[in-house]
Amino acid sequence: MSFVPRAGPLGACCCRSPASERSQACATWARSPKPHNDRMDLLKPLIALLAIVNPIGVLPFFISFTQGFTPEQRLRTIRVSAFTAFLVVALSALAGLKIIEFFGISIASFQVGGGTLLLISALQMLNAQPAESKPGDVAEGNERAHAGASIAVVPLTIPLLTGPATISTMVIYAQHSRHWWQLAVLVGYGVVVGVATYLAFGAAVRIARLLGKTGIDVMTRLMGLILAALAVEIMAEGLTQLFPVLSAPMQR
Repeated sequence: MSFVPRAGPLGACCCRSPASERSQACATWARSPKPHNDRMDLLKPLIALLAIVNPIGVLPFFISFTQGFTPEQRLRTIRVSAFTAFLVVALSALAGLKIIEFFGISIASFQVGGGTLLLISALQMLNAQPAESKPGDVAEGNERAHAGASIAVVPLTIPLLTGPATISTMVIYAQHSRHWWQLAVLVGYGVVVGVATYLAFGAAVRIARLLGKTGIDVMTRLMGLILAALAVEIMAEGLTQLFPVLSAPMQR
């Protein structure tokens, strides 16, 4: 018995082979939005923060600045540095977005600028230097230490631990928050950074003896590589918002 296909209004055949149905189903699935990994998005700010702050990479500077300190002075320096690092992260997450809105800066532009800054910091870390440091920071720290001035805030915490790259990171990720608990998570990451700084500085001599200069340099370079990947991702997101044609499918 022969099968005669039924024609549609325009004479097209209405029957579909299993192969064509599978092809259409695959195309529909490819066009459908994929589930979003919120857990990974929540971890990205923490990964970026730990890579930028990298308290282990700052240990040689901390040991150099505090070598003439008494145990009480060293403990006070550690507490002030850890608390200041927390404040920079928390205030950037809560108020940074309002500040750039006040100046009329678009988030996409800030993402491109902040991503570029993160990439520069990452390249500096790949050379085994702290992400936020400048050549004169070490000399300034030694002068302040010899003069008896506090080095906990400047230059130890700002800019060696935190600085423009840290602030940019928190503002960029705060823009993605949609609920109050997401902002609370970002502030909580500030607590994590503060605790990590406190623990690393508290065990500075033991960590330096265990890892050595080579181990600290390797860890700093590894953090720099991770930060570079995150910086490129942030820049790409900002560029596709500024120039939507970059995200358009290529025509063959």
